[in-house]
Amino acid sequence: MGILLLMATLAGIIVVSQKTGEYLNSRNKKEVETSGKLKEKAEKEEQTVILDSGHGGRDPGKIGTQGTKEKEMNLCIAKKVERHLKEAGITVIMTRTDDAGMADSQVEDLKERVKLINETKPVLAVSIHQNSYPDPSVFGTQVFYYTHSREGENAAKVVQEALQKVELQKNREIKANDTYYMLKKTEPPVLIVECGFLSNPEEEALLCEDAYQEKLAEGIANGILSYLQI
Repeated sequence: MGILLLMATLAGIIVVSQKTGEYLNSRNKKEVETSGKLKEKAEKEEQTVILDSGHGGRDPGKIGTQGTKEKEMNLCIAKKVERHLKEAGITVIMTRTDDAGMADSQVEDLKERVKLINETKPVLAVSIHQNSYPDPSVFGTQVFYYTHSREGENAAKVVQEALQKVELQKNREIKANDTYYMLKKTEPPVLIVECGFLSNPEEEALLCEDAYQEKLAEGIANGILSYLQI
């Protein structure tokens, strides 16, 4: 009787020990998973991206064949890109959120944007613009980067490739530039995305469509996330 009780007691100890071990293993696993998620969240929050809506305020930018103002188009698309990035957990800073520049004159406005980028030191800055050309048959989306920035070139390739996947009217090749003020005066990698040509009537009409703007925003955001390896 005493032996059976002892065996039962030992069996109970064994069962309890097994359950305790399973509980501890389960708890440790959850702690590791939680820690991993928190680390991933922290890493995303550390990756700040600046979105610059070109022009604004007194500066309308390019004017389309049907009177479309570039500054308005830039802001619409930038806000859509912002939404996609925030949904992915990225910290986003906008140079403007309404129809106002950062200074009264165009020169001072550009200087303020460059100052913000250099002081904030984002992982990447993307400036949204619309293009124009004397020949109205020219059209397509194109990403510009600073000629002497290898990181900028890498980012441009990734974003242009992402734009190719969203089936836009036409994707052009990335292009290096060493004269644009924003590209040559900023320390972090900066891209200028020319979404399309307002001088092309057909493309201007597309750029005014919310669905086409969404395609552009999705492509730009996906490119940024791919560059950030998220």
